[in-house]
Amino acid sequence: MRKELLVNATPPETRVAILEDGRTVEVLHERRGRQGLVGNVYLGRVHRVLPGMQAAFVSIGLDRDAFLYVEDVLPRSVDFDSDVEDEAAGEAGAERADRPRIDDLVKEGQELIVQVSKDPLAGKGPRVTANISLPGRTLVYLAGVREMGISRRITNEDERERLRDIMETLPGEGGLIARTAAEGTSGAELAADHRYLADLAAKIIRRSEAVSAPAVLHRELDLALRAVRDLVTADFAAIRVDDEETHARLAEFVGQVAPSLLYRLELDRNAQPLFERFGVEAEIESALQSRVPLRSGGSIVIHQTEALVAIDINTGKYVGKEDLEATVFETNLEAIPEVARQIRLRDLGGLLVVDFIDMLEPDHRREVFERFEAELAKDRARFRILPVSEFGLIEITRQRSRGNLEKLLTRSCPDCGGSGRVKTDLTAALELRRSLLAPPFLAVSGGTVRVRVRPGLARFLVEEEPELLADVEKELGVRVELETDETLLPAHFEVEK
Repeated sequence: MRKELLVNATPPETRVAILEDGRTVEVLHERRGRQGLVGNVYLGRVHRVLPGMQAAFVSIGLDRDAFLYVEDVLPRSVDFDSDVEDEAAGEAGAERADRPRIDDLVKEGQELIVQVSKDPLAGKGPRVTANISLPGRTLVYLAGVREMGISRRITNEDERERLRDIMETLPGEGGLIARTAAEGTSGAELAADHRYLADLAAKIIRRSEAVSAPAVLHRELDLALRAVRDLVTADFAAIRVDDEETHARLAEFVGQVAPSLLYRLELDRNAQPLFERFGVEAEIESALQSRVPLRSGGSIVIHQTEALVAIDINTGKYVGKEDLEATVFETNLEAIPEVARQIRLRDLGGLLVVDFIDMLEPDHRREVFERFEAELAKDRARFRILPVSEFGLIEITRQRSRGNLEKLLTRSCPDCGGSGRVKTDLTAALELRRSLLAPPFLAVSGGTVRVRVRPGLARFLVEEEPELLADVEKELGVRVELETDETLLPAHFEVEK
């Protein structure tokens, strides 16, 4: 598989895309003045402790307090031989019946060093953890523990053992996780990365002792540098950048942290915009639509709600060649890689429910599940998947730390209030009729009533349902005049005597 990283940098925003065999699988945005908070370290002050929720609100200098859950205060307890590297430290361990209570761990007014693990979402403040983790190019430094871990994506046992042996010789008190990028690196490279991270941890501690809460102790790298640090591995064929200044910064950064990748970094001078030439712009536009067509004529429909993301597979125009079961099975198999790609491209997180077309054959259901699980394994975000239910549904939970593509690039429709639907002209016309026949207009006799409506509703009342207003005029003894107004919201109207 050929992988490439594209960096489109302009003064207002930086965008990064990952391509696999020429197809866009991930897109990240960072806009000036609206950088994400994940990875930032703060000296916070506990503002309020909520024993009933086993959580606390921590002031870190933002408009909204950060949310600190009890599991994020306890010493880290994770499966270190896992792919936790992509969120640096991973989630806290499973809940325990004998765990301490939040009010035993923190007190109101207490100062606490915390790190943002999830950006503010849906009107909520950010989520923070007291388990600080600092990612480097090849290692993640874990403050407050002395344990070693290896990314699960490094599968060669000899290489895992080699990395573990090297990490055990590194001095200091912090724990370490070898990232996927550590595979094949020398002991000298790992030691250099470790020194940088240990020094950074020491600077954070020194700064926390010199300031008062709330205060920023460390800011995460900007998107361009962070993408090269976290996403680019030895199997990337190219890193293309379309901005000279960003290219220069990346060249300096890569020269320090991954000199072997320097020859893959190139400044793109093509007259055609980078994202347009590689089809990324078209993929972004497509990712904002609910329907994704399949080559066979089937389709995938994706709807995001407050509670979950519903993904539905349909046969559409595809009628197959044999019987219904074969048609359904083929459509489901075709949809699997596209569903997995759309999940990554749109950065869908939380609870996802995928409704594959119902299959009768147990072998078909098993194969669809296994192939889907294999496709999801390509995702760098952590996920958990449940087997196909008796209703043909597959439930997934996927790591969510930043806002997804739809929430970043769109807002609720002012016409429909975000529901995706508006009232029909007939519904609006009947509401208008009821409004005119209700007090105080019921007492009106004679004269003219002017009604401002959208042009579409005016046409409907004049051409399709003229008797609606004729009945009103007869009952009230008035004349109803329609005045069109494009500025009104759909199905809205205004009545004047």
